[in-house]
Amino acid sequence: MTAFRCATAAMAVLCVFVIGLAQVALTHTKDSLDSIRESVKAGKAVIVDVREQNEWNAGHLKGAILAPQSKLNSEADVADLLKKLPKDKVIYTHCAAGRRALVCGDILKKHGFDVRPLKTGYKDLVAAGFEKEEPGKPDARK
Repeated sequence: MTAFRCATAAMAVLCVFVIGLAQVALTHTKDSLDSIRESVKAGKAVIVDVREQNEWNAGHLKGAILAPQSKLNSEADVADLLKKLPKDKVIYTHCAAGRRALVCGDILKKHGFDVRPLKTGYKDLVAAGFEKEEPGKPDARK
């Protein structure tokens, strides 16, 4: 009977460990900005801006897709928003400083996307050479 209890306890611990691994939150990507830029240029990846509409309007990256955190958190908006995102490409989420990129990355991951959140925020991405959309120019990916 003691061996049975030990085996049962060991299985319980193993189950908790496995379930815990499955629920590990995303971390910021280790991909270099140069490799990200090349993946986007080659059509293997897209950049998803999870900042809010007013932040997007103040400036955004050329070719980025707007998917505000508020809409990703809204059951009424999320289904339509997810239709805009490609499941066959890597998705790099970015925001102003990296926190929302992680939160939204978790949401997208739960919907089956290959997500790699960026720690680098919008201003630093522009400073690193990512192209800004010209002000006033309409963007079809919005």
